Amino acid sequence: MKKERETAERPLEERGQWGSKVEFLLAVAGNVVGLGNVWRFPYLCYKNGGGAFLVPYLLFVVTCGIPLFLLETAMGQYTQEGGITCWRKLCPLAEGIGYAGQLIMFYSCMCYITILAWALFYLYFSFSSQLPWASCSNTWNSDHCVDISNRNLTTNWTQQPNNSSAATEFWERRVLLISGGIEEVGSVRWEVLLCLITMLVICYFCIWKGVKSTGKVVYFTATFPYLMLLVLLIRGLTLPGALQGVLFYLYPDPSHLTDPQVWMEAGSQIIFSYSLGAGTLTVLGSYNTYNNNCYKDCLWLCLLNSGTSVVAGFAVFSVLGFMAHELGVAIEEVAESGPGLAFIAYPQAVAMMPLPQLWAVCFFIMIILLGLDTQFVMMEVVMTSMTDRFPMVLRRAGHREIFLLLFCLTCFILQLVMVTEGGVYVFQLFDYYACNGACMLFMCVLKVLAMGWLFGAERMVDAIEDMTGDRPCLIFKLCWLYFTPLVTLGSFIFSVVDYKPLTFNRWYVYPDWAYMLGWLLALSSIVLIPGWSLVKLSLSTGTLRQRLSHLCHPDDDLPLTRKQMAERENVISATEMEELVTA
Repeated sequence: MKKERETAERPLEERGQWGSKVEFLLAVAGNVVGLGNVWRFPYLCYKNGGGAFLVPYLLFVVTCGIPLFLLETAMGQYTQEGGITCWRKLCPLAEGIGYAGQLIMFYSCMCYITILAWALFYLYFSFSSQLPWASCSNTWNSDHCVDISNRNLTTNWTQQPNNSSAATEFWERRVLLISGGIEEVGSVRWEVLLCLITMLVICYFCIWKGVKSTGKVVYFTATFPYLMLLVLLIRGLTLPGALQGVLFYLYPDPSHLTDPQVWMEAGSQIIFSYSLGAGTLTVLGSYNTYNNNCYKDCLWLCLLNSGTSVVAGFAVFSVLGFMAHELGVAIEEVAESGPGLAFIAYPQAVAMMPLPQLWAVCFFIMIILLGLDTQFVMMEVVMTSMTDRFPMVLRRAGHREIFLLLFCLTCFILQLVMVTEGGVYVFQLFDYYACNGACMLFMCVLKVLAMGWLFGAERMVDAIEDMTGDRPCLIFKLCWLYFTPLVTLGSFIFSVVDYKPLTFNRWYVYPDWAYMLGWLLALSSIVLIPGWSLVKLSLSTGTLRQRLSHLCHPDDDLPLTRKQMAERENVISATEMEELVTA
């Protein structure tokens, strides 16, 4: 009893705010500028028409990316609440969007940190006297391994189906020790597990004190990757064959613009790289002061994100152009996306350069820091949202640290399967179904509909003007009402209609039960939204019309804008005048 009384009497800690505007900008920049800018955008650009891909990309930036970026950031700053409780103030009927976003964040935390563990594993071996993925003289290499440093052996090696490069064999036979399929889980890869534990500990101490620690860490984690990217860019552009790679990356092919798949991938890339849908920007914006100019901040941050994607493409394809030049093959044969770029293609190219250890260290430090920022921000989003949801418990001294530790342990236990011999199959299943694609698009559709039509686009514009002193231009209101819902809904429908079952390395087809599991993971977040709305409606009182009206009405605790205060004063003055005349 005494211990319970002492716990109850502990004062609630303050929610806190960013120490300065710079901390907010660096935290958002570190989150939105991540691995997708380096390993996804350049590949999509070359694959979908080079420079022509920038047409749908920029169109989606204007109609979807920037409007949603501003909307989500302003939601947090206006309410000063996390990803769940902000909906209680703005539109209680849509609170399920907040819960669904946190579930996606939970899945993403499990996947993303696995990538960081692999990158740390590579970083460790980058300090070797000879890079282990540069030759076929290692114990794990097969008889079909091809030494890429020997041009005589590499002639037409890509056309031989049984041949594999030393970099591919290091990835599959040393890092993953990959099994034959998802049914063969195998044993735990203990070295990768140790890397995973290391990254979890780093993430824990980056955010264990909330924005007080996060705001300081981002000064390094958000800026140093740019230095590494600049170094790699300069080095890449000075290599033979770099110009061929850059031209291949940006040479426009307008014929791709007639393919609906290109437009869908442009929209998905915007949602993915701008961190839209799951409430990340809402949480980061909620730590701003009420009068922070989030309007200008969002415009600059969106420009930084897209600009970084384009520049990263030069760094990546200049190196791939060099590798294609050295091997005497077309760039199509060495260009990869996702983990294939980070853990096979780029390391393979680095091994062919002078001073390969130096460039390998620079590359994997950049990958780790880009991913680390995104990872601990995702963890902070879940922590903030749950703390705001249960403040009486989690804001007491020491409780946040304990809850964060439990969260990390839960992620660790559940993701152990991802560091087994069959773990990469599980990782890809989560990444393809639970964390991206249709889930995020569906979230964006409902979010912009709820804010544009239920809360009110005009009311949101007034709130932003009251906070920043700048009234957003008319295009934002039109986007929230019409353009963004249509664009995101169209992309969502097309992604479902054009659904292609997941495969691994273009040859492994998952069993039927794995596809069912994937769709259950996707539906687990999607179904939360209408399901939560039905629960809220059933627990409310009154007629259906009254319940809908109450649940769609903003909370009375929201700050009144100057326009609302003026309208209220006019109503009060008119009432007083009417009473005076009556008297």
